[in-house]
Amino acid sequence: MIFVNLPVTDVAKSTAFYEALGFEKNDQMSNEQASGMVWSDAINVMLLDHAFYSTFTNKTIIDAKTTSGVLNCLSFDDKGAVDAIHVAAKAAGGSEPRPIEDQGFMYGGAFEDPDGHTWETVWMDMQAFAADAVQKATS
Repeated sequence: MIFVNLPVTDVAKSTAFYEALGFEKNDQMSNEQASGMVWSDAINVMLLDHAFYSTFTNKTIIDAKTTSGVLNCLSFDDKGAVDAIHVAAKAAGGSEPRPIEDQGFMYGGAFEDPDGHTWETVWMDMQAFAADAVQKATS
């Protein structure tokens, strides 16, 4: 399992944003300082208010709207799911710093949550990707 910990300015607002994308709130890992958001059996996102986040590090918390610290990426089973999460992110108050691009074997873009944390999105046709790699290697 992986737990992605994100500093947020408003736990309730961020929780609502991630729920609108299809994450499920884990009440056992949530309180007024944090929301445990479940994406899958393997991926969890912890939304931590700045005071609580600061208990885990002595470093300055970045402003993710102006500074990039990490790019998270979620993969999807088809192009429609990529489109759907971008629509949901924008409808829930997020932004789209990089629109979806169709590169044939790969399809995706990026959205940001209200605090500016970037989530890349991708669908890949692995057979076409492998064929492209073989073609490039033999050219």
